Amino acid sequence: MLLFTHPSMLGHEPPRGHAERPERLEAVLRGIESLALKRRDAPFASREAIARVHPARVIDALEEAFAEAREACVQLDPDTYLSPGSRQAAYRAAGACVAAVDAVLAGEDDMAFCAVRPPGHHAEPLAPMGFCIFNNVAIAALHALEVHGLERVAIVDFDVHHGNGTQSVAEREARLLFASTHQAPLYPGTGAAQERGIDGNVVNAPLPAGAGSAAWRNAMETAVLPALENFAPGLILVSAGFDAHRADPLAQMELEEADFAWAGRRLRELSLRHCKGKLVSTLEGGYDLDALARSAHAYLEALLHG
Repeated sequence: MLLFTHPSMLGHEPPRGHAERPERLEAVLRGIESLALKRRDAPFASREAIARVHPARVIDALEEAFAEAREACVQLDPDTYLSPGSRQAAYRAAGACVAAVDAVLAGEDDMAFCAVRPPGHHAEPLAPMGFCIFNNVAIAALHALEVHGLERVAIVDFDVHHGNGTQSVAEREARLLFASTHQAPLYPGTGAAQERGIDGNVVNAPLPAGAGSAAWRNAMETAVLPALENFAPGLILVSAGFDAHRADPLAQMELEEADFAWAGRRLRELSLRHCKGKLVSTLEGGYDLDALARSAHAYLEALLHG
């Protein structure tokens, strides 16, 4: 498995006390170091790749905000901030996902993990939000469709918060499947089961606060995994958020590391059936450092070894 990351992502520094802090990435990298992944530096995403999701006027407005942030912290929404290092981190986070897709589809390895921050799945095409600047996984998905010519790409999102930004991209693109488990009600307030996209290409499995392993695995077994089987994608992308863990401070679900390992095994099995094992995961949420490190390790170990 390839690992795409970059030290500059530690330079994205929201205000002190913010949940999405540089120590998250450090914890993940410590947690997975024993797996001996093949590390690659995350490159900058091209403007062309980003513009498939975020229009030019949005990129231009962000460039102005990045420039302002060289002098002082800039607040984009109630949760999302820019610091002097944010531009490089954001472009490399998106670039990691694009490069991972390129590498996997070129046959360099059949799997990759993007250990990145800022995360991406809340970023709407027209606005950053929820800690997210660019929608990393959506940028990678449209790159796979438009540059590599894939007919179908599936995005699985098991972050505890609904990936509203990713869904907003899938809703207008029938070649994408977006399938999500998440706590509801919870930020950002989207992700009802009735939200179905184009001819059912959006599959939401919301779960209540307090839901644990049995309920979550049932949602995966009855909604998410069957949707992937029916869609038969040429590539699977995973928004791997680990904040449904029972220790996470920003939500109230009750998962354990074993649940993320189970998800890794099931997604690996499905990828081998439908897309020759081609699977790219990217880090989203997870805010208890110890739980995040253990969960990322469990998930990737399961992908590697079953």
